Amino acid sequence: MSPSPAATAPLDVLRGALRDAAHAVGGDSQAGERATLERPKRDDFGDYATNVAMLLAPVVGGPPRDIAGKVGEELQTRLGPLLERVDVAGPGFLNLFLSDDWHAAALAHVLAAGDAFGGGEAPVAEKINVEFVSANPTGPLHVGHARNAAYGDALSRIFAFHGHEVTREYYVNDFGSQIARLAESVRARAKGEDVAEDGYQGDYVQAIADAIPDAATMDLDALGQRSVALMTERIRDSLHFFGVNFDVWFSERSLHEPKPALAGQDPVTHAFERLAELDQTYAHEDALWLRSSAHGDDKDRVLVRSTGDHTYFASDIAYMLDKRERGFDRLMYVLGADHHGYKARMAAAYESLGGDVASLDLLIMQFVHLVERGERSSMSKRSGEFVTLDDLVAEIGVDAARWFLLQRSHDTTIDLDLDLAREESSDNPVYYVQYAHARIASVLDKAGADRVAAALAAERAAVAMHPAEKALVKKLLMFPAEIAEAATRRAPHRVSSYALELAQTFTAFYRDCQVVGAEGDGVEDLRIALCVASQTTIATALRLLGVSTPDTM
Repeated sequence: MSPSPAATAPLDVLRGALRDAAHAVGGDSQAGERATLERPKRDDFGDYATNVAMLLAPVVGGPPRDIAGKVGEELQTRLGPLLERVDVAGPGFLNLFLSDDWHAAALAHVLAAGDAFGGGEAPVAEKINVEFVSANPTGPLHVGHARNAAYGDALSRIFAFHGHEVTREYYVNDFGSQIARLAESVRARAKGEDVAEDGYQGDYVQAIADAIPDAATMDLDALGQRSVALMTERIRDSLHFFGVNFDVWFSERSLHEPKPALAGQDPVTHAFERLAELDQTYAHEDALWLRSSAHGDDKDRVLVRSTGDHTYFASDIAYMLDKRERGFDRLMYVLGADHHGYKARMAAAYESLGGDVASLDLLIMQFVHLVERGERSSMSKRSGEFVTLDDLVAEIGVDAARWFLLQRSHDTTIDLDLDLAREESSDNPVYYVQYAHARIASVLDKAGADRVAAALAAERAAVAMHPAEKALVKKLLMFPAEIAEAATRRAPHRVSSYALELAQTFTAFYRDCQVVGAEGDGVEDLRIALCVASQTTIATALRLLGVSTPDTM
């Protein structure tokens, strides 16, 4: 269920009243716009606190504590029975104590929004292309790719929930020397020969050779493309099982093939012509160069070598132009830890094509280390040289793998504790959050569907709320801001942190407040409604992370 367009979020009502009160006390001051409205660290300091009086003091003149008192009076007038009282603290902080009626109305807002709560609030909806993973189709996905996959997919989910139009894209590097080496490696295996030192050595190469009946005699180019197709299908299957599905699988090879839409040109030549029109290229020593140093790169870059061969960068630019011409407002690249030197040249290329670098996001992932029994673990199994995505999922499951890969910021190294990830205890954060969801399902099942429906439909009676109930309402109200921060900061880990905190807050409520059979007029209705709102919000958070929401555990 979506919230009514006329419904105003409870915190927005508070902020609006705060702006109006600040304006009434300070005239044309913008202090109300800049003032903070935050949860105090201690409950006895109120439900929310604001620094508005200290911002108003230089404008109005006078002690901030006196100004805080005046703002408090204005807030009391505007909020009426929703505001229980205000206290002035310290140098002029204003602590707001909100009434049971305000908390009940806030809960009603969350319930009215249903599973849309927290979403659709992007100030400007963008058409975003998120390219991630894009591992060479010359081997299986490893744990580093797994982090890239979990991150790119979760970020895409968050963007879409926030209100953007998202396209998930995988760039298949099926062109160039690495494909020729793969074909040579497969042919050697098919013939029972040793693979060349610079070839691909993994057991998967033998599996490819076994899957292509005429691999020993096939034309190398055809063998390379057939091998790529098999590896890409394996990658696709691994990602699908991991909960990651792409809208577009884009072939690098297609950038070098004529396109009717480009009047028979290939996209790389089309990109060269576009750059020439913008005077962004020049010839030097029989090579074609991009004026990338004029756009922040440390040097100009070669696009076509003196031999006539295109560089990898030529494909990158053609691909970037193709995305721009598909009408995306924002291009996002989720890159591996070895791509730091790539950022400046890609930003320069984007600007060379006439793009605004503010609409280009180049995100560098950091490494993943596996820890087992307190020590770094290779966990090498079928693959030998590295741990594959399939290995990781087989060890700890999809849910734990995604959670542990997402619980830290993408720009920090992760030590993934395999022992903890396997635990079915409250020490394991993903288990803890999922268990909270399942516990709520059990409570609601005990109440019965009819009783739950009646509780949700009931008029909210004037109920004296327990502190744990109020704390749960306020934690629920934080969700939209966390989604906004996660989208703006490209930070899915904020959603996992919030989900854990919400589960902990619900657990405290469940410990302190009987739900089914609670005595008092409207008390059971209120607590059932709190359970429904909590379960829905936990489920939304887990869904955004790509983690399942079990009803039993």
